[in-house]
Amino acid sequence: MHTRVKICGITSVLDAQHALAYSADAIGIVFYERSVRAISDLGLAREIALSVGPFVNVVGLFVDPQPDYVESVLGRVPLDCLQFHGNEDRVFCESFERPYIKAIRMKPDIDVSCSISNFQSANGVLLDTYVKGMPGGTGETFDWERVPLQDTPIVLAGGLTPENVAQAVRRVRPYGVDVSGGVEAEPGRKDPDKIAAFVAKAKSEPYL
Repeated sequence: MHTRVKICGITSVLDAQHALAYSADAIGIVFYERSVRAISDLGLAREIALSVGPFVNVVGLFVDPQPDYVESVLGRVPLDCLQFHGNEDRVFCESFERPYIKAIRMKPDIDVSCSISNFQSANGVLLDTYVKGMPGGTGETFDWERVPLQDTPIVLAGGLTPENVAQAVRRVRPYGVDVSGGVEAEPGRKDPDKIAAFVAKAKSEPYL
């Protein structure tokens, strides 16, 4: 069994097809207006989601959204999982009755194990680099030694690239890895060669 790979920040059907072609397990569509990778056109988001077929998970990323906005997205876009990157609590995350991933930003003073335990209903917890004022997409790594052993599936994010993802998987043994900027030609546009290299390197190390 190998580490799963999610290519996040997909903004076009072409980039979704690149992720599919190189055996990514999931794609992420960003519904956060302040992101350079945000998609406001729900028709386009739906087209992207449908383009990968039934066996690639489609994840919708939100940051402190209004509930009615999430519901409007769910009404148009076939999402398999919700990913919350803000200050959402467990009750909010559970309220949509969908599988969800909760992102935890690795602040220097955070009790990581305690934070994870607050979201026992999550399908997984994503650990991302903390940069003040940025809910994600920092392009920076954090100290992987801070990742605790957990029963909850851990998704590792933050500054991953084709050059460092194999090392990250060896060190952390995460359930999955999440990448956006590390496989881009420019913000919002993926580089197929980088996607291919990233997926191959991530899956070269077994998930234990």
